Amino acid sequence: MIDFNKIIGAKEEDALKEAKLWLFEENIRLENEKKSIKESREKLRQDQVCFRKEVDTVKRQIKLERKRLKEESLFFDKKMMILRAGFEQLEADRKSFEKEKCRYEQLKGRTESKEPSISSSDNVAARLFENVNDPLALRKRYRDLVKIYHPDNMCGDSELITMINKEFFRRKREE
Repeated sequence: MIDFNKIIGAKEEDALKEAKLWLFEENIRLENEKKSIKESREKLRQDQVCFRKEVDTVKRQIKLERKRLKEESLFFDKKMMILRAGFEQLEADRKSFEKEKCRYEQLKGRTESKEPSISSSDNVAARLFENVNDPLALRKRYRDLVKIYHPDNMCGDSELITMINKEFFRRKREE
């Protein structure tokens, strides 16, 4: 570093030229530093703008994803309500069928015939398929009944499943 007291007191031209050169170089260095700082600030502003845009994009995506998840949740809840209603209807049908079965068992015991008559077994199976007029509804009812009364299930019954199969195939041929 240059001692300015010497320069002010110096009367030599070399010392003044040296001080002038040093001041010129220092001035250029400072100008370069200013440019560098301005460029850094501009780059920082551009990075901030890009970052804000990215944050906004991510926020929009999150908002859309939350909306989609909410819609899927509502759709799932509706499906669950439909399934519950279907199972409740199946349970009501099963209970009704059990009552009907008990009545037929009692009738069977009174008539002292060991084999059920064809008309009574047809009647039981016909009751299970009441109000089923559509081929799709017929298949759905058949699948639901097989799920409930299949012999491998806890409340399964091989005689009943045989009657269900006969009635299903009879109705299927009629279509």
